[in-house]
Amino acid sequence: MMKRLVLTGVLAAAMLGAMSWMGAQDGPKRIAVTASKFQFTPGTVTLKKGQPVVLVLSSSDAAHGLKFSDLNQNVKFDKSKPAEMSFTPDKTGDFVGHCSVFCGSGHGEMTLTLHVVE
Repeated sequence: MMKRLVLTGVLAAAMLGAMSWMGAQDGPKRIAVTASKFQFTPGTVTLKKGQPVVLVLSSSDAAHGLKFSDLNQNVKFDKSKPAEMSFTPDKTGDFVGHCSVFCGSGHGEMTLTLHVVE
């Protein structure tokens, strides 16, 4: 009886460990980003290196884009058609994305910073 109880406890602990590992693999982290003249909200996002992420991009006013040259990512979207940018950061540092669709006089200052940490 004691061996069965110990074995049951060991199996339960193993299953909980497996379930917690599986929970960490639920899918990419999804982050909503809204563009409006002339800013992204939030303006800075912190990510973990190696963790898949999806930036869910929407606009509150007009067509915009988001381009991260250093990460080889570029997407365009407008008020009626949100977009997603999916990637897995493979290096640490700060990466500045710029609006890639001209949206008016403040377009050149419209940036989003990704802060990627270990």
